[in-house]
Amino acid sequence: MSGNAVRLQAIKDVEAYTPPVVSFTTDETPGEVFGANVFNKVVMQKRLPKLVYKSVMATIEQGKPLDPMVADAVASAMKDWALEKGATHYAHVFYPLTGLTAEKHDSFLEPVGDGSALAEFAGKTLIQGEPDASSFPNGGLRNTFEARGYTGWDVTSPAYVLENPNGNTLCIPTVFVSMTGEALDHKTPLLRSQQAMGFHAERILKLFGHDDPEHIVSFCGPEQEYFLIDRHFFLARPDLLNAGRTLFGAKPPKGQEFDDHYFGAIPERVLGFMMDTERELFKLGIPAKTRHNEVAPGQFEIAPMFERGNIAADHQQLLMTTFKTIAKKHGMECLFHEKPFDGVNGSGKHVNFSLGNSELGSLLVPGDNPHDNAQFLVFCAAVIRAVHKYAGLLRASVASATNDHRLGANEAPPAIISIFLGDQLADVFEQIAKGAATSSKDKGTMMIGADTLPVLPTDPGDRNRTSPFAFTGNRFEFRAPGSLQTVNGPMVTINTIMAEALDYMATELEAAVADGADFDTAVQNLLTEIITNHGAVVFNGDGYSENWQIEAESRGLPNLRTTLDALPELITESSMELFEKYKVFNHREMHSRYEVGLEQYSLSIGVEARLAAEIGTTLILPAAVRHQTEVAQNFVALKSAGLEPDSAPLEEVSAPVAALRTALAALRAAIDTDAGESPFDQAKHAQDALLPAMAEVRAAADFLETIVADDHWPLPTYQEMLFIL
Repeated sequence: MSGNAVRLQAIKDVEAYTPPVVSFTTDETPGEVFGANVFNKVVMQKRLPKLVYKSVMATIEQGKPLDPMVADAVASAMKDWALEKGATHYAHVFYPLTGLTAEKHDSFLEPVGDGSALAEFAGKTLIQGEPDASSFPNGGLRNTFEARGYTGWDVTSPAYVLENPNGNTLCIPTVFVSMTGEALDHKTPLLRSQQAMGFHAERILKLFGHDDPEHIVSFCGPEQEYFLIDRHFFLARPDLLNAGRTLFGAKPPKGQEFDDHYFGAIPERVLGFMMDTERELFKLGIPAKTRHNEVAPGQFEIAPMFERGNIAADHQQLLMTTFKTIAKKHGMECLFHEKPFDGVNGSGKHVNFSLGNSELGSLLVPGDNPHDNAQFLVFCAAVIRAVHKYAGLLRASVASATNDHRLGANEAPPAIISIFLGDQLADVFEQIAKGAATSSKDKGTMMIGADTLPVLPTDPGDRNRTSPFAFTGNRFEFRAPGSLQTVNGPMVTINTIMAEALDYMATELEAAVADGADFDTAVQNLLTEIITNHGAVVFNGDGYSENWQIEAESRGLPNLRTTLDALPELITESSMELFEKYKVFNHREMHSRYEVGLEQYSLSIGVEARLAAEIGTTLILPAAVRHQTEVAQNFVALKSAGLEPDSAPLEEVSAPVAALRTALAALRAAIDTDAGESPFDQAKHAQDALLPAMAEVRAAADFLETIVADDHWPLPTYQEMLFIL
């Protein structure tokens, strides 16, 4: 089927589209649906013995060690609840270094001697599973002939029932570790880092008079951007099917120039998809809050409310799986690649970070007078120190072949990691640097000029969309993560560098108090030291400007433009000491992350290179030659008729066809070149040889798209994919 035929079929489907009825029924409300399929605190309180429930809550809310004696009671209650929900199987769900979700399903049924079967689920089965660990990325932590790996129940993330038309499954979030206890996943280091950060945050709180503070945890609110396209187009594009992004595609006559898609009216088909997904997310306890059109045509965003970092990370993975599933029901494909379409904005996954507990709320709330809020200023200063000292690690946490297409362009923050504080906080810290802060800029009011409109309160400063790490009122927003990435990596890094900063500050303050210093004076001196030594990372200006590149260099801020620039930050001596000190990673685990990062980079680009060669050779070149032949036959026919034909059309297509042949030959040669054995050599070859060769093939092919007859062109075009919804 040609690209033209695919387009016509997609148009018919859009015109005939009727959204599935998934609204809340008359006898239920969104509140009743929310968490209906989650083994949450309410369910546990009803079903568990009182002492068992208290023990489990102590682990979840206070971070106390899990008592293994409660496992049988929890497993029994969990099994009964799941069976009532229609579950036939249970699955340990874990998050290997692929960045995706992995599952191992087992039936509840166990055969007995009389030929019948009973539903069984023991405590030991709940606590530990044993999936094959040999075929997941591990960066040298396991040999290929060593298969054993363990999953371990994460009691802090609630189990849930995942529905399927043919039977439901009880899903149990777990960690995934090797025989030696080393992390083979993303969840284990997140739990470790959150524990380290919480311990040192509580030291700070005790200095401020909170004698026995509740357990401090990090909170995360990941905003998810994504594209939707008609599924006909997706299946007709081998590049989207295999690589998640278009390797070819000429710029459409209209893109995002008018900014008319941003926050525009949501198309009916898309709104039907959104409502369907939200209902499923609500049932799974995922607090989806905001939905809207994004900047690029065909691009959208969903933003959930804040949750504990560990739960937010699990929910983020579940959200992406749900979106993929529901999109197919509506005849669409959901694309999470950071740059599925060239020439329009790509997609990010902004990670909003804060820390706190249920008693104190967020510790990053400045209040009406931040200059008087010493506790807030200490935690804010910890962020400044952490980001400045470990900017390279933050950049490495979002490094990937896919995110390289987006990061640093005028759609995402620059690769230079800096902090935006806003006018109010920047002014307070400037005062601190000079001696003491005595005032804060006040909030204002806005008179719009129409008597019927209310007076609107205004914040004391604007927001900055070009900043990688921006303060947004009660949290910091890390805007560099890519839409395809798990939020675990950035959260692990943020938690760990915050643990170091809080540890340093707590130690300094404890020493000063022990020496008899006035506490307020000690805090003032510490804040002055931090803003003096680390204030270079604060930048409230335009991160896209060329001048910032120059200024950042003069400030000593790293500019790690590509993944291969950033990944070595993981294995510097200071980085490995940091993660080992706070028991997040040992040296072997750090090296494994580095090796996996290089491997994933090489594999991603290698797949794309082979796809580009295949599509260029088997689809684009034949289509261009057919068009060239048609033009040549027309030329000969006119000449045979005694007319003098114009040779320009034939010349116009012949040169680009020759250019495509040459570019394809160069790409195939680059693919066949021996890249060397080391992971870095292979990644370097992908960056320096494959990417430029692919770019040459694309340039030739995209030009041909603009001159080849539409009925010959084999691939759905950008203007079709982006606008037919």
